[in-house]
Amino acid sequence: MSVLVADTSGLVSLAIASDPDLLALCLDTYDVLIPEPVVEELEEMSSYDDVHGRAAGTVLDRGDDLTVESVSLDEDFPLDDGENAAVTLANDVDATLFLCDEFNRLGLIHASLADTRLVTTPTLLAMFVRKRLLTREVALGLLDVIVDGRSWEKNSYVERARSLLEHS
Repeated sequence: MSVLVADTSGLVSLAIASDPDLLALCLDTYDVLIPEPVVEELEEMSSYDDVHGRAAGTVLDRGDDLTVESVSLDEDFPLDDGENAAVTLANDVDATLFLCDEFNRLGLIHASLADTRLVTTPTLLAMFVRKRLLTREVALGLLDVIVDGRSWEKNSYVERARSLLEHS
């Protein structure tokens, strides 16, 4: 199986969509690795009584299906500890994919990855459609659920990804 390193944002997005279970599909398709700071962010987020907190709890409940790794943080890297550690881990293990939904920082994250492909949740949905793991209609429905949960209604990146998915 290919290795996918995930940041907190991507895991939370996956866990918001549960019919079908997008997180389970990802865990069944990839060896998912996360750094310890992502676990810490998920634990903190799970304490909130909102859609993000419930999604973080769902990810933590699937902890046996995740591989948690320790990494050294680059103190000069201008991202939060979870993103910093996840980028470092992706480079250290030469991951195939890096899942991250920090749309405001995608350029910096992309430039920081050595040989790993940066994917967002909308991109991952399109990949699942191409692999015939989801139909286009189901993927668009999941994207709608995630957009509502993540408040991405006016996100131009997401709208462009939706347009590409609709016409695939």
